[in-house]
Amino acid sequence: MSNEADAIVSAVIAKWCAGFATLDAAALSSLYARNAFFFGSNPRLYRGRDGVADYFNGLPRWRKPSASFSEVNAAQAGPDLINMAATISFDLAGERDDLVVKMSWVLTREDGDWKIVNHHASSQAPLI
Repeated sequence: MSNEADAIVSAVIAKWCAGFATLDAAALSSLYARNAFFFGSNPRLYRGRDGVADYFNGLPRWRKPSASFSEVNAAQAGPDLINMAATISFDLAGERDDLVVKMSWVLTREDGDWKIVNHHASSQAPLI
């Protein structure tokens, strides 16, 4: 992981976790590219910032949600492209079982800022 890619991904993760802690759909969707593809915790593909906002607005209103990223890997895939893979542990303060997922993001530079253009969450349990 390059230092630059690591720093960029760390900054986006910090903003993402802060937005998730208050389930702030506007703050979270602002981290995504205009043409983002988003696969979250349900089978539907959400598209663009409006789709991302719809996803986060549709989540239960947990009292004290938090997310922590571990095993973060980042790689610069091009001058304006970064790949990221991590494990995210969601702590929902006992309102539902804690959830651990695999996450991958592709970040792109858009209007001079780094945005998530592809978000994919999947089960940590083996499928095969």
